[in-house]
Amino acid sequence: MKILGLQKLTLLDFPDHMAAIVFLGGCNFRCPFCQNSSLVLTPNTLSAISQEEFFAFLQKRSGILEGICVTGGEPTLYPNLPDFLASIKSAGYLVKLDTNGSNPKMLEELLRKKLVDYVAMDIKAGRTNYARVCGLTDSARASCLLEKISSSVELLKSGATDYEFRTTAVKGLHTRADFEDIGVWLSGCKKYYLQSFRDCPEVLLQDHSFAAFSQPELLEFLSCLQKEIPQACLRDPQPDNI
Repeated sequence: MKILGLQKLTLLDFPDHMAAIVFLGGCNFRCPFCQNSSLVLTPNTLSAISQEEFFAFLQKRSGILEGICVTGGEPTLYPNLPDFLASIKSAGYLVKLDTNGSNPKMLEELLRKKLVDYVAMDIKAGRTNYARVCGLTDSARASCLLEKISSSVELLKSGATDYEFRTTAVKGLHTRADFEDIGVWLSGCKKYYLQSFRDCPEVLLQDHSFAAFSQPELLEFLSCLQKEIPQACLRDPQPDNI
């Protein structure tokens, strides 16, 4: 496992907790609007932080920070993720995991072993649009992916730990139909956040025409979602690493 980034403080990303963010490289998606493209496409070119250095940082911040956000990339690709999170927990920290939900087997293990205190799962799009928004072109793989995503959704809805679902709305990729479907799909969930796309130099697809939706457009999508998820809300500003 390679630690490819460490943000030493976030007041936004772990609800109600002062935390740090650790970034892991590699991802099985190619979302064209991804803002961490170097972690996804070229992780081997980035300087790694040793686990010794990372855990020394945790020891130094003991009593100051409350939690660690583990993000990527996609952390659940790493078979040794449970051991890594267990070490963070043993150091006295709460753990928040960011995931795309594509590895329900790993997610189930983490929940069963109580290695995560909060999970933020990205819902990339409505089901018929999922493969396109994730940058996947293989239809068989896309079908299998949706099954895994749905399994992860149900795991989190079971209430084993605190969680949220979230979608980044991107003009050029999403339409009202996406949010109508997401509302039905996630009906009964505890928390859902709709957040706006922000352009930056790190966006994976460099030659793109993506843009943020206007506030009235976002509120229209939110109204669609709230028919099935009454507590759905807009998130602004976005968490640090989205």
